[in-house]
Amino acid sequence: MATTQAIQVESLSKRYGKNVQALNQVSFEVGRGELFGLIGPDGAGKTTLIRILATLLLANEGQALVNGWEVRRDYRKIRSHIGYMPGRFSLYQDLSVEENLHFFATIFGTTIEENYELIRDIYVQLEPFRKRKAGKLSGGMKQKLALCCALIHKPVVLLLDEPTTGVDPVSRQEFWEMLKRLKEKEITILVSTPYMDEASLCDRVALIQKGNILSIDKPAGIVSAFDKPLLAVRTNDMYRLIHDLREFESTHSAFPFGEYVHLALRNAIWPEAIHAYLAGKEHTDIEIKPAQATIEDAFMELMTQE
Repeated sequence: MATTQAIQVESLSKRYGKNVQALNQVSFEVGRGELFGLIGPDGAGKTTLIRILATLLLANEGQALVNGWEVRRDYRKIRSHIGYMPGRFSLYQDLSVEENLHFFATIFGTTIEENYELIRDIYVQLEPFRKRKAGKLSGGMKQKLALCCALIHKPVVLLLDEPTTGVDPVSRQEFWEMLKRLKEKEITILVSTPYMDEASLCDRVALIQKGNILSIDKPAGIVSAFDKPLLAVRTNDMYRLIHDLREFESTHSAFPFGEYVHLALRNAIWPEAIHAYLAGKEHTDIEIKPAQATIEDAFMELMTQE
């Protein structure tokens, strides 16, 4: 069905029981051929949203369309035209790599040979292990096999639920390189992740927290909206540093960020004033330097505004 948007979500809400609001009036669109990221921590509502789009869960309110088809009415059409990777490895662990691929190809009425061009770049890395049982693969190889099985029927939309969680950094990087190549084949990709650094690899992202969309924009647009002076600070006592910085009169926010604390200020002040304040609090080995805002800084700022 020819529409300009591959995914359309309007005022989608989902509750579990009476007290758990998993999604709250969520609305967004994903263009055809777009690599769209759903970024947020565990419990933000990412999995619930993807399961609704995959027609595995019903929303309480709102509407969602995938490839122009409504998720309730047209679920059979949607299921035959999407590829879905759940957060947990869900292939048959007692089948080999080759057997899993043949099985999923058969379900969708196709063959590995028919769509091999689509999975070739991924499958060549799996081929040496094609006789190995899926349960014996490493985390990174399991994800590559799951992606192959999700692609074997040449879907128009790919739904990936935290595909890089629990895999090593090298496998994470390889996986995102694969997604970029798939995007070049005009497959629309919606991918969720708790890793803020992966946001910059998407065309656009939606930041989500507690079932609410905080912002939707290109990664650079979200970062540029962060307008507070930002410093990276560390001392000999990082735990006490966070508390003391939050008590500082010019502090807007202070959050741990790797080896440093990112200190956002209400207005620009001399670093020497912060140094003197921390020295007065008996901190030593004080280091203060300018910091470049990231997606994570923007996310934390948006959370404080909620």
